Amino acid sequence: MRDIFFKVEKIAPTDANILILGENGTGKDLIAKAIHQHSLRAEKPYIKVDVGALTETLFESELFGHKKGAFTDAREDRIGRFESGSGGTLFLDEIGNISLHQQAKLLSVLQNRQVTRLGSNQPVPIDIRLICATNVPLTELANESKFRKDLIYRINTVEIMVPPLRRREDDIILLARHFDRIYTNKYMKPQHDFDAKAIEKLKSYHYPGNVRELQYTIERAVIMAEGDVLQAKDLIFSPIETVMPQMDEPQELKLSTIEKNAILKVIEKHNGNISKAAKELGLTRTALYRRLSKYDI
Repeated sequence: MRDIFFKVEKIAPTDANILILGENGTGKDLIAKAIHQHSLRAEKPYIKVDVGALTETLFESELFGHKKGAFTDAREDRIGRFESGSGGTLFLDEIGNISLHQQAKLLSVLQNRQVTRLGSNQPVPIDIRLICATNVPLTELANESKFRKDLIYRINTVEIMVPPLRRREDDIILLARHFDRIYTNKYMKPQHDFDAKAIEKLKSYHYPGNVRELQYTIERAVIMAEGDVLQAKDLIFSPIETVMPQMDEPQELKLSTIEKNAILKVIEKHNGNISKAAKELGLTRTALYRRLSKYDI
C-alpha cells in the first residue's frame, strides 16, 4: 500500500490517465477519489459512472448526452457525464465489462477530446482527467477479442494494482479499528477494544469480499455486541462470501483440502523453503505458519 500511496502522490498533480486494477471490494473507488482530491482539479467536478452496468443506448446517452427526441423517452436535451465533468475528473468503474462497440465509441471521444450528443451532429469539446477501474486482470484485457489494445494504452498511462486484503495482513486490524470508530460514532456506542481471540479470527480469515466484507463485519459486530470489548463470537463473516459444502461433496473438492494440497505442493516445489513458498502463495511467513499448524503439516 505504501507503493500505491507513493504513486498517488506522484501522479495526482498530473493529468495522466489512470487504470486501477484489483478485486471487488479492495477500494479502487477510494483510490480514484484520492487521486482527484490531490490533483489540480480538486475543486472541479468528480463524476463516477459504473459503465459495466449500462446498456448500449444508455452508455452513449449517459456518457455523451442526447438531444430531445433522439430515442424513445428522450423528452428533453441532456448533457452527458463527459460534459458535466469537464474541467474535473471522470471515473469510469468496471471498464473491463463494456462491449467492443462501446469501446470504439469511448476511444473516439478520448482521441478527439470531444463528444457528440445522440441526435446531434455538433461536437462539443471536453476537458476531463480520466480514471478507470476494473476487476478484470490485465492479462484478460490484453485479449483483443475482448478489449481493444489501443484503448488500453489510451486509458493506461499509469496503472495501479490494488492488492486483496488477504495480502495486507498488517492492515486488517488497523482497518477493523477504523471501521469500529466509524460505526460506534454512527450508532452512538462506546468504542471497542478487540480481545486476543477476536484479533486472531480477523487475521486468519481469507476475506473473499476484501475490505468491503471486513467493513460490514465490523458494522454488524458494533450493532450486535454487548459491552465495550469485541470478542471472536461477535465477528460473523458474511454468508454471501461463504462457500457452503454440499452434503455429497467429495473430500478432494473441499476448500480446506484444496488449500492444504496447494500448500504442500508449493512447499515441496521449494524444497521446504518457507519464505519462497509464502511468497508464491501470496502469504506472509506468519500466515503460512498458521496454516501449517491448522492443517497439521
